[in-house]
Amino acid sequence: MDKRAKILVVEDENDINKLLCTMLENKRYRTRAAFSGTEALMCVENEWWDMILLDLMIPGISGEAVIVKIREITKAPIIVISAKTFKKTKVELLEKGADDFICKPFDLDEVVARVNSNLRRYLEFCTNEKNKNRDNILSYKDISLNIESKEVKVGQNIVTLTAKEFALLKLLLTNPNKVYSKSNIFESIWGEEFSGDDNTVNVHVSRLRKKLSIANNSQDYIETIWAMGYKLKK
Repeated sequence: MDKRAKILVVEDENDINKLLCTMLENKRYRTRAAFSGTEALMCVENEWWDMILLDLMIPGISGEAVIVKIREITKAPIIVISAKTFKKTKVELLEKGADDFICKPFDLDEVVARVNSNLRRYLEFCTNEKNKNRDNILSYKDISLNIESKEVKVGQNIVTLTAKEFALLKLLLTNPNKVYSKSNIFESIWGEEFSGDDNTVNVHVSRLRKKLSIANNSQDYIETIWAMGYKLKK
């Protein structure tokens, strides 16, 4: 799989578009040329891009409107390349969602430097987001539990749990190899001293088992360890 960053070059003047694409490909980036606002949006809606280079004076949807619509789809950096050099124009574009502005006629070395700088920040941001999301997710077999969003999935199926069922599954996923006694479970989830009545725990385990089974009846996720408690089944 090609790991090189993908850059969409939106410029209606063929010579300038070709110049930018060739220069970026020489720097080991992947590029695609688009020649109108409509074509640019089609590309953004159908493919993942690491950056968009965008001229304002393009046919179809205007460059300003394209910025707003792109921002509804992706956080990828947008560098505007334009002959419009008024300070007000630059400020408005940044407020709409552009990340940087290069004036025409441009210097190729400056374009490369700005592309590298914006891409570096964006890719670092993406890496940090992935790491943060990974830290928030507990998984076992095809179960995934997002601690932050409280979403539980079995495969691609979303499983709706009560607060106590979610806490029970989270407890089991935290240490899949551990056998949790009924007193462990009760005191961890209900925050009260276990009195010996295990019906509450049994009912919640049974409900959780049923919901997981409905999502994937080919797997048995929770194992009963006789006279000891429960654990995730290998």
